[in-house]
Amino acid sequence: MPSIYFHIPFCKQACHYCDFHFSTSLKYKAEMLEAMKQELQLRSPYLASKEVTSIYFGGGTPSILEADDIARLIGEVGKHFEIQKDAEITLEANPDDLSAAKVQALRGTAINRFSIGIQSFFEEDLRWMNRAHNAMEADAAIKRVQDAGFEHITADLIYGYPLLTDEKWKANIAQMLSMDIPHISAYSMTVEPQTALDHFIKKGKSPKMNEDQSAAQFEILTEQLLANGFEHYEISNFAKPGMYAKHNSSYWKGDRYLGIGPSAHSFNGRQRDWNIANNAKYIQGIQAGKPEMEQEELTTENRINEYIMTSLRTMWGLDLDYLAKEFDSSIATKLQQEITPFLENGELQQQGAIVTLSTKGKLVADHIASELFIVL
Repeated sequence: MPSIYFHIPFCKQACHYCDFHFSTSLKYKAEMLEAMKQELQLRSPYLASKEVTSIYFGGGTPSILEADDIARLIGEVGKHFEIQKDAEITLEANPDDLSAAKVQALRGTAINRFSIGIQSFFEEDLRWMNRAHNAMEADAAIKRVQDAGFEHITADLIYGYPLLTDEKWKANIAQMLSMDIPHISAYSMTVEPQTALDHFIKKGKSPKMNEDQSAAQFEILTEQLLANGFEHYEISNFAKPGMYAKHNSSYWKGDRYLGIGPSAHSFNGRQRDWNIANNAKYIQGIQAGKPEMEQEELTTENRINEYIMTSLRTMWGLDLDYLAKEFDSSIATKLQQEITPFLENGELQQQGAIVTLSTKGKLVADHIASELFIVL
């Protein structure tokens, strides 16, 4: 079922590792929000179905918006689509934005899920990342959201960076577990080109990331969360049973979505579009009724390989029967042959037509997927 994504391109400051599109100036916030409403109207025919199962506010820092801003955007979705009664509506939030007054104001909107960017509970780590919040706010934000009655909460952690010893990493995980959060996302620190972190490493001001450290901390994470009743349902995501993220799961399962805002991506099953990553040009294009974007028509080969890559990341796995039905039985036959070495070395496992990554395989998921890509 289709979903809607809003890219809110504003942040208080730039995290050293981030390469997402954003601006630290709110000068054109009103024009940006108006343009997003206009884009919803212009592009509502993009999705064949008018029923929406999830809405996700990402960025950037969506929690920088006022509750009324968010409510108006959700209201605009309702003008062009039918929002399911049980739709998941998520707001990505930085801890420093979640004051008691802000949380109460958000209680008056349709937001029913928070994705809180904790990253670490250690002050020195947050400073190294150049996060806008401090360790005290990291802890308080989660409790404040829980006290306001929100049950659907996910929080992010980052591992595999120089300051993070295994002892600190275990402490971060333990802190999360103590707060009874039903969903945890954890990402290995990556060095993206042209970020501050990339610059620091090239100048010798920061050590390079250590792959062995990242792998060891991934294993610690997996062991600890599985032992505490979480399901490892996607490589970077863990949830208590039934508490999976609807929105992100729809991406991994190949569902359709419409992305609103500068740099936002959209997918309708056969075509992928992405808006220009420039605030001023985005606004100008929308105002002229001609959104500035690039488009890619997906070939059969593209679609098969995207399915291989995304399905293998999940606990639901790659379905050979689906490939045979959706594309051709020869594809499934060829893939069955290609996975044999990975089954033999224990990186993949198979039950019937379903192929999934083993714990060992999750450490090299991207490599395995690339080795399985089909060439037509």
